[in-house]
Amino acid sequence: MELLDEGVVPEHARAVKAEAREFADEHIAPVAEAYHNSGEYPWDVLEAGMDAGLVAQDIGEEYGGRGLGLEESLAVAEEFYRADAGIGLTLMLASFGASIVEEHGTEDQKEEYLRPVAENGQITGLAVSEPQTGSDLAGMTTRAEKDGDEWVLDGEKYWIGNAVEADWLTLYAKTGDGEDRYGNYSLFIVPTDAPGYEAEHIPEKIGMRASKQGHVVLDGCRIPEENLVGAEGAGFYVLAEFFNHGRVVVGGHGLGLAAAAIEEAWEFTHGRQAFGRDVSEFQAVQHDLANMRTEFEAARALNWRAAERVATEDRAGLWAAMAKTKSTEVATFCAERAMQLHGGRSILQDRRVSRVYRDARIPVIYEGANEIQRNLIYRQSGN
Repeated sequence: MELLDEGVVPEHARAVKAEAREFADEHIAPVAEAYHNSGEYPWDVLEAGMDAGLVAQDIGEEYGGRGLGLEESLAVAEEFYRADAGIGLTLMLASFGASIVEEHGTEDQKEEYLRPVAENGQITGLAVSEPQTGSDLAGMTTRAEKDGDEWVLDGEKYWIGNAVEADWLTLYAKTGDGEDRYGNYSLFIVPTDAPGYEAEHIPEKIGMRASKQGHVVLDGCRIPEENLVGAEGAGFYVLAEFFNHGRVVVGGHGLGLAAAAIEEAWEFTHGRQAFGRDVSEFQAVQHDLANMRTEFEAARALNWRAAERVATEDRAGLWAAMAKTKSTEVATFCAERAMQLHGGRSILQDRRVSRVYRDARIPVIYEGANEIQRNLIYRQSGN
């Protein structure tokens, strides 16, 4: 069964898709269960991904990357997440937020911080969410105050990928108190060895266990004034643009998970006997498999259409929100039906379908919960 075929993939993205599939089959799938069970950070797979030229390569060639575009990143996401979502997330988070520095940073910032990530000497991350605030970008309370030639950061960040492992983060903080609540935020480069920066892993998750998120505490954390990224007060608007691209890729996360669920359900129901017949011969089972395939293909068509729209900045917010919502919810639907078709065996720890089921519950929340995406879809549909 070939679910992630290249038919809908633009020609320029097919080569890296093939690279990602080969890598996933060789390096991710064989160790997925072991890393899920141990909950350890997959440093060896990350390093192999770096050696294969598949980590942090969305950064431009002039700074040491391959300059992979949105559609190429989506192609990689599908393949990585089909093999394992936790390891896939780790590989993709290694450069998460770096494109903000590439797009809005100074040349000095790009040379000092961006190039080492592109050349796989460092890893990074993006710090936005807080313990009490997730999708409300204009409700964050972490503050940055100017003190001479430094910025002083105070507050907390939560659910931060690579908070412990990263060399530096792009961090979102409040820098003003104006009436325009959207113009009160800025972005900063924060080295994780800066004085006043502390981070620890959050309690273990039920899914994506090979990816590590952390709780960051900033207590008088001092960074140089030149670590401000872009214009002061522009952080909200920069993130809004950044998340349009990110949500299309998160749609790819959902597509990879949905493909994995369908594969498991198909294999389990073909060849298993019940009531003297192959389970796949029951019409109810056939209808479940038909519905899963149909929803998957609908989501994938929407997601790839959205990738083109976002890449060309054609109502990017609307298409990104639709792609993220549809693809991640199809993943949860396919995973749930696959569990049901597996019966009692679905809850066994060593079953791939049980890992997919737990992993699929996560992308409907991150990169903006799907309820927020529906708000965006509604507001932008009439434009």
